[in-house]
Amino acid sequence: MRRRSLMIAVPAGLVTLAGCGDDKSGKAKSSTSSPSPSAPASASAPPPPPKIVDGPLPAITAGTKFGEKPTVAKGSGSPSKDLAVKTVIAGGGKTVAENDYIQANYLGQIWDTAKVFDNSYDRKTPLLIQLAQGGIIDGWRYALVGKKVGSRVQMSVPPTWGYGPQGNTQGGIKGTDTLVFVVDIENTFNAKSSAQGKEVAQSDAALPKVGTNTDGKAPSIDVPKATAPTKLVANYVLEGDGDEVKADSSVLVQYKGVLWDTGKEFDSTYSSGRLASFSLQQVVKGWAQGLTGKKVGSRVLIVIPPALGYGNNPPSGSGIKKDSTLVFSVDILAKM
Repeated sequence: MRRRSLMIAVPAGLVTLAGCGDDKSGKAKSSTSSPSPSAPASASAPPPPPKIVDGPLPAITAGTKFGEKPTVAKGSGSPSKDLAVKTVIAGGGKTVAENDYIQANYLGQIWDTAKVFDNSYDRKTPLLIQLAQGGIIDGWRYALVGKKVGSRVQMSVPPTWGYGPQGNTQGGIKGTDTLVFVVDIENTFNAKSSAQGKEVAQSDAALPKVGTNTDGKAPSIDVPKATAPTKLVANYVLEGDGDEVKADSSVLVQYKGVLWDTGKEFDSTYSSGRLASFSLQQVVKGWAQGLTGKKVGSRVLIVIPPALGYGNNPPSGSGIKKDSTLVFSVDILAKM
């Protein structure tokens, strides 16, 4: 059984994954309300893996560079009944694996009409989504696994590996429509991902010291034998150079949490082997306040006093006592 994440707050003061972007089945929800490429709701068994072919695929007539919004021609003739995939631009970065979170810009349109039903380029915000069964349309899962960061991938997705016979009414997609996507893969993240920022001196002997390793393994957290601070602490351990996290941002993180009094770990993505994705509006106040204003790519020490954590109502079975001060190391991998 998957261990529940302990940083998510709900009105009752307990914790649950029900409200965050990473549910108990390990399927991440899309960070966008657009119709694609999140998986359709279906109670049926998933389709068998597709045969992957080279084409046909319509021409990209403008916006041909990586990161540019592409213009794609209308499909000519009948599309393949198989999954057509082409690496238009080959990147040289990390290789995408099954269940990775990918950060990507994309455009999707209908083969027969060239109607664009969604694109992230106009929103100026890349999609961050997990390549997990049930969390994304199967065409993306099969087309993008094995590709490298920095690649532009074009694909033609038949209904079987798209939205199925029900289509997607929000996007104006019929159950018979083949979809064409152009995807620019900007980054990929998994359980071995780590912050990669510049080391910041940890000179206050009254505060915990956090390890600075960047190998994807859990950093050490050494809590001093001292009185816990009564105010929130949120300090850089590694300072990244990405965008600043805002109060309403959603983030993808690695984290580890220990108790100030004992140093005992009570929650960790490193132990579960799964990254956490959530909105800062869904977390305890100490997390929200501690991460707001911090840069993507950073590792942050957060010390949360009881008033900004769980107070006298800690989660049942968490091992956290009433009025506990909590200590976290948080790697901010990406924001949405």
